[in-house]
Amino acid sequence: MSILTADDLIYGYMNGIFPMADGDNTLYWYSPDPRAIIPIDTYKSPKSLRPILNKNVFEVRINADFEGVIRGCAAPRSSGDTTWISEEIITAYTELYHLGLAHSVETYRQGRLVGGLYGVSIGAAFFGESMFHTEDNASKVAFHFLMKTLHEQGFELLDTQFINDNVRRFGAIEIAKAEYNKLLKKAISKKARFTESMVEHLFKNHHSSVIE
Repeated sequence: MSILTADDLIYGYMNGIFPMADGDNTLYWYSPDPRAIIPIDTYKSPKSLRPILNKNVFEVRINADFEGVIRGCAAPRSSGDTTWISEEIITAYTELYHLGLAHSVETYRQGRLVGGLYGVSIGAAFFGESMFHTEDNASKVAFHFLMKTLHEQGFELLDTQFINDNVRRFGAIEIAKAEYNKLLKKAISKKARFTESMVEHLFKNHHSSVIE
């Protein structure tokens, strides 16, 4: 069986499918129906997070340690837990990162990586993959800056694949697969850039006023 490549990932995302590994590291491709997305224009940070944002508790960086983030996401959450992020997946997404299509948003405390998320951007679509944290609120802050960046840069679609309590708290909704495919086709046909400068700008200026 062929090894997963960056080209496979690009083709998959453009056609509404994505890979996950099972317990023995066998890869399967998924296309959920319904599909979970988070509307970008209606996002508002949770009130409980605003004091953390305004106090500048974490330093936010982008693409500074992509492999560190994906390995943090792959780490078992508890004893005996398994992960769908295999070494093959890590290698392929890291290749995609080097092509400029995979990105990480990271949070640091005293210079130490304590949380973050990663995903893929094609056109004006961003495909969120996973997040992790070793300190409370670290991944939530990373997600907040992801959403602000997507909004500022004109992204139209944030795909979160499956609905669960973790994404539901950020405003995730479910839509039919057919509707998702229409949104996907429209979004990937447009141009948007997920840039480091935008995240840095937001980070440097967000504490000057209350986060909305």
